[in-house]
Amino acid sequence: MFPVLIKIGPLTIHTYGFLIAIGFLVALGFAVMRAKRAGLSPEKITDIGFYSLLAAIVGSRIFFVGQNWSFFSSRPLDIVKIWEGGLVFYGGVLLAIPTALWYTRKQGLPIWKTADVWAPSIAIGHAIGRLGCFCAGCCYGKPADGLPWAVTFSHPETLAIRGVPLHPSQLYESGAEILNFLVLMFLGRRESFNGRLFWVYILNYSVIRSVVEVYRGDEVRGFIMPHVSTSQGISLIMFLGAAVMLFRLRKQGDRG
Repeated sequence: MFPVLIKIGPLTIHTYGFLIAIGFLVALGFAVMRAKRAGLSPEKITDIGFYSLLAAIVGSRIFFVGQNWSFFSSRPLDIVKIWEGGLVFYGGVLLAIPTALWYTRKQGLPIWKTADVWAPSIAIGHAIGRLGCFCAGCCYGKPADGLPWAVTFSHPETLAIRGVPLHPSQLYESGAEILNFLVLMFLGRRESFNGRLFWVYILNYSVIRSVVEVYRGDEVRGFIMPHVSTSQGISLIMFLGAAVMLFRLRKQGDRG
């Protein structure tokens, strides 16, 4: 699509990095708004956002580089070029969650209430970020010749296969995350136990990712067995974990 948004002399702004930044700012705005309504410190919520963002970028890049080490081993300087694309969401989650948990505890914030504040923001921020993937051509879909909405990438800097109609898997995930965001915002209007929104987000996303994986065409994400990708395996674990946590927290009934 459009991997480069602006190029003026030596200045290059990649669409991927730009949309990641926009996604973060939108997510932060929603989190601050919800924090005020929940009686939490907007400043501390903002700090959580920045620490988690840094952790997510590091974790997702490490995961991606690990999956593509044969490429990066001969191009070590390319490891830091995250603005060109190449972040694995689950890698970011694995580092961002403990980072957010550490800071939340350090500041004495209620863990599940704080997690609920962030849940819709994660969904909408991710939805916007996937648009950046689409523009860069990363996370591309399988060949889909004859599909009316198939997309053919042609830009010389795209990360996708060029000249072949592909499933727009990035848009599938983006659209599903927007729906996830709307569901979470709707549920957030109703009183319930703390932690519900966060674990519903995890539950929903694990299903979304498992389905989208069926249409993904980039083999670098790895497979734990034939037709079952690494991300689908992680999704299964997260789905089961979310179901257990929802049951436990509902039983505890913490509404503080």
